[in-house]
Amino acid sequence: MYDVVSLGEFIIDFTPYANPENKIVFEQKPGGAPCNLAAGVAKLGKKAAFIGKVGKDMFGDVCIETLEKADIDTKGVVMTDECNTTLAFVKLLPSGDRRFSFYRNPGADMMLGFDEVDLSIIDNTKIFHFGSVSMTHEPSRTATMEAAKYAKSKGKLISYDPNLRESLWPDLGMAKDVMLEAMQYADIVKISHEELEFLTGQTDLDAGSKMLMDQYGIKMMTITLAADGAYGRVGDNTVKLGAYDVKTIDTNGAGDSFFSGVLYKVLELGKPVEEATAQELHDIIDFGNATGSITTTGYGAIPSMPTLEEVYDCIKNVPILK
Repeated sequence: MYDVVSLGEFIIDFTPYANPENKIVFEQKPGGAPCNLAAGVAKLGKKAAFIGKVGKDMFGDVCIETLEKADIDTKGVVMTDECNTTLAFVKLLPSGDRRFSFYRNPGADMMLGFDEVDLSIIDNTKIFHFGSVSMTHEPSRTATMEAAKYAKSKGKLISYDPNLRESLWPDLGMAKDVMLEAMQYADIVKISHEELEFLTGQTDLDAGSKMLMDQYGIKMMTITLAADGAYGRVGDNTVKLGAYDVKTIDTNGAGDSFFSGVLYKVLELGKPVEEATAQELHDIIDFGNATGSITTTGYGAIPSMPTLEEVYDCIKNVPILK
């Protein structure tokens, strides 16, 4: 039995780093939000699997090796020689934030068909996780939606990351429609403040989260707020907690790491997520904040995911940003 099965894109991030000659050098960092989350869950000690499609090329080989090294089951990964593994070049801003340039025309992650999804993996998980990047194009859009629908029919707890990458969508009207359509399957949602405004027109965290929860029957909303931490909501209980005061050098994967921490705590809850008390919600968001904060202290998402011991050490010894 898996704790979390994640479906979606696995790509190669090329991240710049400093070198003695001051030349621009890019380091290969396998990533993509769904596999970042799976890696985060596995690093915390839970059992994870990944479903997706990569090219039968040197980058696809790196993806498989990365999953195996992160102790993530690769049974659901399909390799193809019809298109290449998607590449993303990352520009780091002085704030530690990042911008992406994607090479995906098409990328293997876009070409996953529902008939290639191993449903037995979904049958054997507690949580099914998916995001919106795999829904930018067909056939992966239908594969993602149908997999989420299948997981819902099997009574799985479903987590969803409407991860907006504007440059990947044919138009933003379609992006909004598709991202909202997928909400019907979600029990737990992780969304950024900017994505909340994009999808609801609301900047107020309480109003925006309540709108989505009421309309789609979502059980838990989490909203990431960058350096300001995160917001969480279960029913009428809400909490907003600051991030930890760490030395941030690369925010790539911080939101995915945050969500892996949230899902870890949900798995540890021992009861339906909608029954979480105000204190339990506080602890879930605080743990997610610590997990995400630590990830910003290293380059690349997957290599920077923390262990359970590191997260609790952060909570105990590192101050929260005010």
